[in-house]
Amino acid sequence: MLVTGGAGFIGSHLVEELARRGCGHIRVLDDLSSGQLANLTTAHQCGRVEVVNGSVLDRGLLASMLEGCTHVFHLAASVGVGAVVAHPRDCLRNNLEGFQSLFAALDLVRGSGLCDPRVVVFSSSEVYGRSLESPLREDGDLVLGPTNVLRWSYAAAKLMGEFIARTEHVTRGVDTVAVRCFNTCGPRQLPTYGMVVPRFLEQAGRGEPLTVYGDGSQTRCFSYVGDVVRDVLALAERDDVSGEVFNLGSDEEISVLALAREILRVTGSRGDVRFLPFDEVYGEGFQEVRRRRPDLSKAQRWLGERSRLSLESTLRMVLGDMVLGDMVLGDEAAPVVGLPGAKS
Repeated sequence: MLVTGGAGFIGSHLVEELARRGCGHIRVLDDLSSGQLANLTTAHQCGRVEVVNGSVLDRGLLASMLEGCTHVFHLAASVGVGAVVAHPRDCLRNNLEGFQSLFAALDLVRGSGLCDPRVVVFSSSEVYGRSLESPLREDGDLVLGPTNVLRWSYAAAKLMGEFIARTEHVTRGVDTVAVRCFNTCGPRQLPTYGMVVPRFLEQAGRGEPLTVYGDGSQTRCFSYVGDVVRDVLALAERDDVSGEVFNLGSDEEISVLALAREILRVTGSRGDVRFLPFDEVYGEGFQEVRRRRPDLSKAQRWLGERSRLSLESTLRMVLGDMVLGDMVLGDEAAPVVGLPGAKS
């Protein structure tokens, strides 16, 4: 199996679960621009994980790594609204050309009879853009903002990736599945470029005010990475999902302000909350999405009802993976000093 971006946040959890299940030889392709080899420490212990430091844009390298694969999980991408705003050209190139490179390399190996894998494409809830529908359905309309607001370039690239996958499925018979992830969080997620859960946790750990962008009334649905990985693999094993698109995650909404207060409660931090206008964070003219809640009924029809880790349990799990100095854990008042696990 090949996992592009497999040293990143979601990718490393996916590789770890594949290794735990004994899923044969696992190849990881990652340029380590945001991923870390330390994320794969546990997975490496199985002896079946091969990691190559390289770019998904290198079609020759990618084609060689595709040979003999039964499954491909494509996660290699630039992520985070902050990253898109700070480096729009690089993000657009990485994300759009990454999809193009993958299917061009796949065309080479399929044409040579070297493999014909199922390709699981990781998309994003961002493709729904500014849609006012709630919950958001896979067959609903997608409403992106104007082209002079560069945050929408990320959504556009992910959307084009879905179109490319769909086109390859319809015209060439490639076995593709696309998953739209909604605010996945958990251990190893970096606060870089504005990932809100690890950013709040780090601020709480330092006893700093938690910076809430805007007025904090915008709502999101946060899902535990382990639950997302479980659902992805369940879909990957089915023979009746080829060409389909699925929302994955949680449908329990919470405002960003309520999330900040929950993190203060769980950590026992003596910090407070302060508000920053979006323009101060991302620049003038930034457009925020007020609400984003998925309709999970399609995934439930294929996979059945699934138990999910609560937000509080997810937050506590992330705490166990971070080094947060003198912070205390909720009412237990237990100091969190030098906890095991990589700082991520």
